[in-house]
Amino acid sequence: MNDIIEMVNVTRPPAWLPWAVQYFFLIGLSVTAFGLSLPGFAYRLQSWAQASRLALLGSLTCGLAAPVALLADLHQPGRFWEFYTHPNLHSWMAWGSFFIPGYVAGLLAYTWAVLRPDLATTAGEGMVAQLYRRLAFGTAHLAWLRNAAAIWTVTFGALVLLYTGMEVMVVRARPLWNTPLVPVQFALTALGGAIGLILVLDLFYRVLDRPMAVRLSGFLALVMLCVLGGGVIWLALGLFHLDASTAVALAILSHYGAWQVTAVWAAVAAALPATLYLLAPVRSTWLCGLIALHAAWMFRWTIFIGGQGVPKTGAGLYGYQLPLGPEGLLGIVAVAGLWLFLLIPLAELSPILGPRQFGHGRRLTAGSA
Repeated sequence: MNDIIEMVNVTRPPAWLPWAVQYFFLIGLSVTAFGLSLPGFAYRLQSWAQASRLALLGSLTCGLAAPVALLADLHQPGRFWEFYTHPNLHSWMAWGSFFIPGYVAGLLAYTWAVLRPDLATTAGEGMVAQLYRRLAFGTAHLAWLRNAAAIWTVTFGALVLLYTGMEVMVVRARPLWNTPLVPVQFALTALGGAIGLILVLDLFYRVLDRPMAVRLSGFLALVMLCVLGGGVIWLALGLFHLDASTAVALAILSHYGAWQVTAVWAAVAAALPATLYLLAPVRSTWLCGLIALHAAWMFRWTIFIGGQGVPKTGAGLYGYQLPLGPEGLLGIVAVAGLWLFLLIPLAELSPILGPRQFGHGRRLTAGSA
């Protein structure tokens, strides 16, 4: 008699929780928003002056909040320390533990270097004004430091984008993840989200002129069309069996109505900013930005949480119900609150949006400084 092999399948809780979604969302926004700050600060393009300030504000706040979400996903800081005491250099995740501190350190140095002239010229005689002038550490021209910090941060930012995509792509057990398009789509949706963040921030701080806002909206429309093109390429790879992993993923997901609805949603979210830009380029800037932020968030949610709902063995889908506690809704709200906690004082008290004048109740703009 032949041996009977019985396979028993068990359900498992998601290995990557909403904390991971938060981290991938925020770090992607930070790196790409940093790139958008370069035209105004590193290349000194006057037309980008205010847009780059908003980009730097978004990059800094997201870059400081993202590691907190990552530590929360690891459940205890000691697990992060293990990356350094017992490094596994064959793991993209382990390499990320070196790339993240390098990027954040570079971002902080770059921020100080580009804001140094504004710190030095802070008007007023109060304690805060004096502190800002002291933080400038003199008025000597240090363009070399700004350029060096920009090169450092660009390098580590690119490495962060690379590792965040690769650590998902290399998981062969999940066909939805194991495709070279994952890192590309992560980068494109992050860039769209960063442009969207600038447009949404401008809704509250009003530092962009209308032509620049419309220009950014057009750039956003182009990026989101590239995201839509990436989805079409993924679909073609699966339909024509040009990539084995993509074909398997498409075969699995095509049987479930929920994933078909998700595909339609993704296409609409990518195409809508371009449609709004064509129909109402001036009035729809902030709405296009909000849709792009939503698309960047939900793309990561679908990949991580939805992707883990597809069993490695067995039939059907694992159901997922968002918990209300720290590992679910409360955690999402907490990270959003942390981001706001960083955003408000940096925007209102620091010279990141323009030179400050204390004691007169107003912020000096770049043009009036």
